[in-house]
Amino acid sequence: MQTHYAVVIVGGGQAGLAMSYCLKARGFDHLVCEKNTIGYSWRAKRWDSFCLVTPNWQCKLPGFHYPGDDPHGFMQRDEIVQYIEAYAASFDPPLKEGVAVSKVRRNEAGVFEIETTIGNYTADQVIIAVGGYHVPKLPSIAERLPEAIVQLHSSEYRNPESLPDGKAVLVVGTGQSGCQIAEDLHLAGKQVHLCVGSAPRSPRRYRGKDVVDWLDQMGYYDLSIDEHPQKEKARTNTNHYVTGRGGGREIDLRQFALEGMQLHGRLKTIRNNKLEFADNLKQNLDQADAVAENIKKGIDSFIEKNHISAPIEPPYQPVWEPEQALLDLDYEAANIGAVVWSTGYHSDFSWIEIPVFDGKGYPGHDRGVTDVPGFYFLGLPWLYTWGSGRFSGVARDATYLADTIVMRKKVSQRNDWSTINEFLLGS
Repeated sequence: MQTHYAVVIVGGGQAGLAMSYCLKARGFDHLVCEKNTIGYSWRAKRWDSFCLVTPNWQCKLPGFHYPGDDPHGFMQRDEIVQYIEAYAASFDPPLKEGVAVSKVRRNEAGVFEIETTIGNYTADQVIIAVGGYHVPKLPSIAERLPEAIVQLHSSEYRNPESLPDGKAVLVVGTGQSGCQIAEDLHLAGKQVHLCVGSAPRSPRRYRGKDVVDWLDQMGYYDLSIDEHPQKEKARTNTNHYVTGRGGGREIDLRQFALEGMQLHGRLKTIRNNKLEFADNLKQNLDQADAVAENIKKGIDSFIEKNHISAPIEPPYQPVWEPEQALLDLDYEAANIGAVVWSTGYHSDFSWIEIPVFDGKGYPGHDRGVTDVPGFYFLGLPWLYTWGSGRFSGVARDATYLADTIVMRKKVSQRNDWSTINEFLLGS
């Protein structure tokens, strides 16, 4: 059995597969280790009604752009899995599924050693393509709720029917997952209590186009992390909430409130059967609206500057305002039977024994290239551009790393021949 490879890729999601495609096209001997199966995260960690929030035309895996007949639609969960499976079938990557990597280190000879559940491997170069969302983040106050209340992380939520019948649901967090899950429950007729955080929102359509189309035309998706006006925060910022559900639409929490959803400020703590909220609901709603309006202003400026003909839209008007902040709520009186924690993930790279991490455990890199020769990352949010952790931008990053790997091999070979030549000339 072969145990040494020129390159080992850890992770067989869209990033790992994209990297495999690029290496295979360049004739590189390599291996892909995937802990689960192709499309696992999309299949097992998304709810039933999940769909992309970016249009299908942005699915641009290398050599396999979206093949369907609805480029401006939004693929649902099962379609996403089928897309990834079809991609793998299109080029037959050297993939080992069900193989977990438990350790990566570099020996004194500069060779990488990879420990896995099926044995040990070595490689000249290693690419970590496992993304940045690993361990569900749950606040410690979750322990203060009684066992009778069902608690789920957003990655475990599947559908409204899986939660206690006749009970209200508390959703904590208003990033993309939190808002979409709250909508899913709301549309199913559940009484929803939503703790509104500081996540920004995005318009869906504006002046005749999907906002993604405008941003693409404006060059936003080509903006590198080094050019980003909020470079220091971009990689940790919460994603704007919007949805692709029903053909794509905005998520306006104020409209949900009009329809009966109960909105609260940030959840501060839980004590004496009461949920206690920060007095920041209005502030958070206003800030989310301000971000959406700022996106529109940027589009307006682009249209005006380039003399583009586009329909005019009236300014946004809030349809609901919180009259008086409710700072606490008795969860028993409110009949809350379940909590969905949409509170994100922690990264866990503790199994990598390579000195490339900062004090917060984030890998130091430049476009995925670390200071350790032959060691790379791929698929991280804002690794290089907005699309680095998505279907839209991973091809650019994978191509760049593949070219870097080819160049490193050529330099290494030249150095080897230089050493041989010096030895022969010297003798």
